[in-house]
Amino acid sequence: MDDSISIRTAREEDAGALARIYTYYVNQTAITFEYTAPDAVEMERRRQEISQHYPYLVAELDGQVVGYAYAHAFYGREAYAWSVESSIYVDVNVRKHGIGRTLYEALEEALKSMGILNINACIAIPRDEDDPYVTYDSLNFHKHLGYILAGHLHHSGYKFDRWYDIVWMEKMLGPHTIHPKFPAKNEVLTTSHCFFLGLRCGCAATDSGLYYDRVPFVINSGCSQDSRRDALRVVPYAIAYRR
Repeated sequence: MDDSISIRTAREEDAGALARIYTYYVNQTAITFEYTAPDAVEMERRRQEISQHYPYLVAELDGQVVGYAYAHAFYGREAYAWSVESSIYVDVNVRKHGIGRTLYEALEEALKSMGILNINACIAIPRDEDDPYVTYDSLNFHKHLGYILAGHLHHSGYKFDRWYDIVWMEKMLGPHTIHPKFPAKNEVLTTSHCFFLGLRCGCAATDSGLYYDRVPFVINSGCSQDSRRDALRVVPYAIAYRR
C-alpha cells in the first residue's frame, strides 16, 4: 500500500470526482453495463441513497479522490439481509498503486462490523481474448482478495455491439450461525470527528490507550465495547484497538 493513500467516507463534494472516474468506465469499457455516464448530480443522488444503509468510501492520493467503493443490497428480500453486492472503480490514470486493495479491505471491515456475512461481486468477462473493452483483470483481482467463483452467466449483457458473459464471485466475511443478529445500520461519522494519523472518535470512550488505523470510520450503535476483539465498535472504516 502507498502510504499516501487515505480512505474516508464519501461526501457531497466528491460527486464531481466520482462522476469523472466512472465516466471512463461507462464510455470506454464493458466493466459496467451502463450506456450513458451519470453526471455529478446523479452520482450524488446514488451516493446518498446507498449511504443510508451501506458504506460508500473514497480513496485519496495526495489529496485527490482517485477511487471509490461501496456496497448495496444484494436482493430486496429480508432473508438476503446478510448479503451485499460490492462495486469498486479506480481512476484509470492511477491504477496499480494498491488503491483497489486498500479500498476493498476497508469496505470489508466496514461490512463485517455491520454484521454482513456475504459479499458478492458481479464481473463482466470477455468472450474473445482480443476484446478491447474488458479483460480478466477484475476477476483476477477478486481472486487475489480471496473471492471464489460462484456462477457464470452467458451472453448476459450487450454493449459495444458485443455480447458479454458475467461471473459472480463471493467471499464469506463471517460464520453463518443459527438465529444471526440482523446487520446494523450504517451510521457515518462526520469528518469533524475524525482525522488521519492519530484518528480520534467523537465519543468519550476514546481518550487514551487507543490506536487507530489510518482510515476514517463509522459508529455502529455508539461506542460500545466489543468483548470478542477487545476493540471499540468504532467501525466500519477503521477498527480501534487497545494498545
